[in-house]
Amino acid sequence: MMEIKSLPQRPTLPPSLDARSAAILREIVEQYVETGDPVGSRTLSRRLPLPLSPATIRNVMADLTDAGLLFAPHTSAGRLPTEKGLRLFVDGLLQFGSLSDDERVTIMRSLDSRGRSLQDTLADASAMLSGLSAAAGLVLAPKSDGLIKHIEFVALGHDRALVVLVGADGQVENRVIETPPGLPPSALVEAGNYLNARLTGRSLGELRRHVTEEMAANRTELDHLSAGVVETGLATWTGEGRGGSLIVRGQSRLLADVTQIARISTIQMLFDRLETQETMLRLLDLAEQSDGVRIFIGAESGLFGVSGVSMVVAPARNEANRIVGAIGVIGPTRINYGRIIPVVDYTARVIGRLLG
Repeated sequence: MMEIKSLPQRPTLPPSLDARSAAILREIVEQYVETGDPVGSRTLSRRLPLPLSPATIRNVMADLTDAGLLFAPHTSAGRLPTEKGLRLFVDGLLQFGSLSDDERVTIMRSLDSRGRSLQDTLADASAMLSGLSAAAGLVLAPKSDGLIKHIEFVALGHDRALVVLVGADGQVENRVIETPPGLPPSALVEAGNYLNARLTGRSLGELRRHVTEEMAANRTELDHLSAGVVETGLATWTGEGRGGSLIVRGQSRLLADVTQIARISTIQMLFDRLETQETMLRLLDLAEQSDGVRIFIGAESGLFGVSGVSMVVAPARNEANRIVGAIGVIGPTRINYGRIIPVVDYTARVIGRLLG
């Protein structure tokens, strides 16, 4: 079974929560995750491994309700877990699932970056997380300024060119730039040769600074057109950095069971918040505070201030154990925690090596 580093210190259950109460709470939460419907005492009496009567179960449910772990959504006898009850379940009652070898291979293959840009690979990772979790998938790659291996300019026609940047780690990124009308192919070749001759041991930022200084001192052998291509090509990454992005896929899954107008408005606010730079920085902060997967229920993360939503997030670490990103999902509080945790954990490890 995959080692899960999340929640390394699992708190013990409160003394008032005996084995019988714990079994009932666990069953209610698991039914809630599966169906989203309130669970009544008669249903529990048929499903619990303990020989308890409906009357006894109702008494325990009343105690759990008084403790703030369950609530009745309406006047029926059924109960649902509160966010406090979900937190207790996650911390003390949750049984993690595990990934099969086939599932690991599937994840590895879906994130195979050969022949693809880093952005496309990360977008696929986010979409994969969304599909496996039935929630919104998040992949955060902070700005990176690793060493550059090769730069090439490819004519596209119609006064455009493709800038191909290959990192020392093998990652490929592409940008399309505008070129002066009638630019000869030789100018693109000259621009690429000029930059590649200066790449050794330099990151993109260092290369940009070196080229800027050289051009300012008129020490280049480039003609005017080629110099313009160089400046434009390097400028496509200015202020952005390589891979500095938060990619979210599957947002519509957060609206799957939402019917109330007020709830739709709340989810829309969450969407808007996901698009801010502040959210990216806060996600990294949350990831850095943990060695593995962390689970936030409702407003616990301090990131969204939204009830009814849970977030599972893990840091992506490279071989030097440095955090190079964050992986996670956001979904309704009835997401399948036991299933999602190992998926997020393993994906974070794969992405960590990818971004390393």
